[in-house]
Amino acid sequence: MCISGGPFDRFPLAKGAPYTPPERTSNDLVALHERLGVDRAVIVQTTVYKSDNRAMLDGIVQSNGRWRGVALIDKSFDDAAFRALHEGAVRGVRFCFVKHLGGVPDLALVRRTAARVAPMGWHFVLHLDAGNVPEFLEFFGEFSLPVVADHMGRVPVRDGLDQAPFRLLLELLKRPNWWVKVSGAERISETGLPFADAILFAQRLIAAAPDGVLWGTDWPHPNVRWEPDEADLVDLLPRFAGAAAFQRVLVDNPARLYGFS
Repeated sequence: MCISGGPFDRFPLAKGAPYTPPERTSNDLVALHERLGVDRAVIVQTTVYKSDNRAMLDGIVQSNGRWRGVALIDKSFDDAAFRALHEGAVRGVRFCFVKHLGGVPDLALVRRTAARVAPMGWHFVLHLDAGNVPEFLEFFGEFSLPVVADHMGRVPVRDGLDQAPFRLLLELLKRPNWWVKVSGAERISETGLPFADAILFAQRLIAAAPDGVLWGTDWPHPNVRWEPDEADLVDLLPRFAGAAAFQRVLVDNPARLYGFS
């Protein structure tokens, strides 16, 4: 999974964007995938475009069926807008709770969106701060559609495996509709490259829900302390997941959630 964006002269950032990411185009992403040996991907709409999903949809068109999308929406989206996204190979909606990116979304809108997209077979991706897990635990438990916790819940390694947000995230993963993305090692790490201190967290998550784990790169890595090379993140995967889980995390699980053949 990667973040959509650029070129900025064709797809300008939204007014009031919380940050300016590196400019990367779909052609850059294709080149990265060729380098890594990636055949298919999910493009996640970035916060700096807000609910203008055009850059993501344009990239999906160019992929010839190899990419899917996760959109950002707002209260203006009606049934026709959702149908257009679905026809554009979007299969999920992302909501961001992270404080420095705007904080908690309109919870009423989240509920309405769940009711609207569940019949389409879509899911939610929740970008959380670690503290959001205990704060909104009851709210998160309301949903029956698939819910993906982004970036390992952004639980800081420094707080250890026994921290309350991580324990609660593991409990959520016991629910059949909860998933997690073992991405963002560079975000939760305290030691930096090669982010080995994040390995135990990923291993615990995979052990808790082997059929509900996804992987992503978060390329091109906006707002990080350490700029990783994608190959470094790929090299972590064998340590995250043993041979039995490798196929599930990289192939079987995303194929099931996103409708890849």
